[in-house]
Amino acid sequence: MNALAFLLGIPLVGGLVLALVGHRDAARDVNVAFSLGTFIAACALTAQIIRGGPMLAWNQEFYIDALNVFLVALTAFVGLTTSIFSRPYMRIERDHGKMTPPRLRLYHSMYQWFNFTMLLALTTNNMGLLWVAMEAATLTTVLLVSVYRTAASLEAAWKYFILCGVGIAQALFGTVLLYMASEKVIGPEGGALLWSNLDALKGQLHPGIITLAFAFLFIGYGTKVGLVPVHNWLPDAHAEGPTPVSAVLSGLLLNVALYAILRCKVLTDGALHSNHLTGRLMMGFGLLSVVAAVFFLVRQKDVKRMFAYSSIEHMGIMTFAFGLGGPIASFAGLLHMTVHSLIKSGIFFAVGHATQTAGTQVMDSIRGLLRVSPTVGWGLMLGTLAILGMPPFGVFASEFLILTTTMREQPWATLFLLIALGVAFASIFSRVQPMVFGSTSVKPLAHPPALIPVFAHLGLGLMLGLYIPPYLDAWYRQAAAMLGN
Repeated sequence: MNALAFLLGIPLVGGLVLALVGHRDAARDVNVAFSLGTFIAACALTAQIIRGGPMLAWNQEFYIDALNVFLVALTAFVGLTTSIFSRPYMRIERDHGKMTPPRLRLYHSMYQWFNFTMLLALTTNNMGLLWVAMEAATLTTVLLVSVYRTAASLEAAWKYFILCGVGIAQALFGTVLLYMASEKVIGPEGGALLWSNLDALKGQLHPGIITLAFAFLFIGYGTKVGLVPVHNWLPDAHAEGPTPVSAVLSGLLLNVALYAILRCKVLTDGALHSNHLTGRLMMGFGLLSVVAAVFFLVRQKDVKRMFAYSSIEHMGIMTFAFGLGGPIASFAGLLHMTVHSLIKSGIFFAVGHATQTAGTQVMDSIRGLLRVSPTVGWGLMLGTLAILGMPPFGVFASEFLILTTTMREQPWATLFLLIALGVAFASIFSRVQPMVFGSTSVKPLAHPPALIPVFAHLGLGLMLGLYIPPYLDAWYRQAAAMLGN
């Protein structure tokens, strides 16, 4: 319980502190220090769950189990590495005049509060508080996306606010319907929105009401996941916001929104005594997202927009995998959540340094990264190969499991997935290759880039393709079992 208090308290206090001193030069180091404290608390909480199993805390309002504990550790880790990456990145943005002292204060404080909302959403046992945390995440990221105060960034933030606001309103209605179904079983005395109570009595929930509730919850949280056709906010938010924001959006926010859907899926499957409805819905929207996203990739000229559409593609793959269901597909979906979060955020780290070096995000104007900064060039190339599913990186392992399960369970979808993956490979690799190996006269950055986060993420992604530690494998298996067959 103490670890949980520190996990939530450190970023909350960090946001308050940085709201006061976030404009100073030392704020970059303070931001890293608070992120490090959060990561240490996450490790302590993880060790506690490994030793003692699932934990209820604070009048049952918080619940940690195999499904969310590894996401908590992943969120805290990516939050830490992104804060390290943002130190030189924000220094250069300040030198270029894009970040003023008030904007730096806003960025640093909102960064900590964004981490707080993500961790709150992952650890809460209350489905109502989960909705509140997701809404708070929307508000903090709107401010982060618009921090440059350019016309394009304000437009992207407004689109993000409107689309995700409409989506989160759908999720609110779904939460109300969920309460209506549970109150008839649990009673009005309280606890009707506690997930642990709902899970214990899910077989008694009214099938009609719970079906309607899942439809609204899926649409609402699916907007935050970036599923087609409610994905339009995501490319703009990635392209116009600071690159550290792009990293945490792809690496954290999308995962947490999908986690919320999975919690709702477990309840719906139990109430209907079948996973046909949720499975078909998730497979349909997941496959649509994969196919649509990869064909948008062909048209992109902005490097951050291209990798934003790649995030939509991979979230579609995860959604499809969880829709397939079963122990292997669910295991593969959880593995894909992990490696995509690591690899994609690592790619955005490399892209951030590359765009600052070239002074543009247009891919045709970024050339010769190996000549300017070999480590940035190799980081971008290796990250690209990893996210495209080249062995032996972890994305290859998870996609292989998903494809083989699809061949056995839903063979009609195999061809769509293979074509989509092939188009994505050709589109992204053909754009990144000249960015890395072309010729250029651009000079290196004035300040050395933060490359440890890039290769730390790529190293972990490589490790998960070759070897999954026993405790992580146990988490995946327990979580896959919890998601049901």
